[in-house]
Amino acid sequence: MSTAFPVTDQPAFRFHPGTRPLLISMPHVGTYVPPAIAERLTAEARQVPDTDWHLERLYGFARELGASILVATHSRYVIDLNRAPDGASLYPGQSVTGLCPIDTFDDTPIYAAGDVPLEAEIAARRDAIWQPYHDKLAEELARIKAVHGVAALWDAHSIRSVLPRFFDGKLPDLNLGTAQGASCDPGLAQTLLAIAESAPGYTGVLNGRFTGGYITRHHGRPARNVHAVQLEMTQSSYMREALPFDYLPDLAAGVQPHVRRMIEAVLRFVDARRTN
Repeated sequence: MSTAFPVTDQPAFRFHPGTRPLLISMPHVGTYVPPAIAERLTAEARQVPDTDWHLERLYGFARELGASILVATHSRYVIDLNRAPDGASLYPGQSVTGLCPIDTFDDTPIYAAGDVPLEAEIAARRDAIWQPYHDKLAEELARIKAVHGVAALWDAHSIRSVLPRFFDGKLPDLNLGTAQGASCDPGLAQTLLAIAESAPGYTGVLNGRFTGGYITRHHGRPARNVHAVQLEMTQSSYMREALPFDYLPDLAAGVQPHVRRMIEAVLRFVDARRTN
């Protein structure tokens, strides 16, 4: 492990063990920035505006359904848990943020004095935060598969509905990603798309602008009975997209049942394929 940089005094994740063959991962909900890093950030970046806000609350039904839940604690500005450990781009040729981002979604600098993390510091952050999260993710998927003979991974995300850096116009509300069909059973993907497209007042798409990040692509192995899906939701569906980033319960109550229907569809799919 790298020791040149004291990275953090907090655990990399919170984990709730479940009883059903489903793990819900929330890699971008963390807001913690260790003080030694925070003091280097701009005032804007210290507000961590690119967080996937309030997803634990939005997915509050998941515990009663028996899902395991893995929740990041640290901001993606410290290290992005949905990027490859070597920093390889998810979308070559398109604008993306990196493993240890140096700019915000609005393309403004994260580091006030330009003292961006170099390779030794990136390695230290990877060892202290990225690796434990991914170790736990892999461990829980292996446990689920050993118990049930099949496992599903739902990678939960949200994003501002309008971000010119990454896409034109307004993003569809429910963006399902299956690595262009490689990370889960195609029948399951179509079932989920049908739920998204039939949700009144919302728009849905499969493998549009967001096709699933590193977590979905790395862990989804349908031939091995591990099915992974990413859902990237518009934050305008459930919260205020600008400071102070409030959760809006009345607004969230509209979309939450449709997200639950998708999770229930995943559970029906894997339950039907249990071998243990």
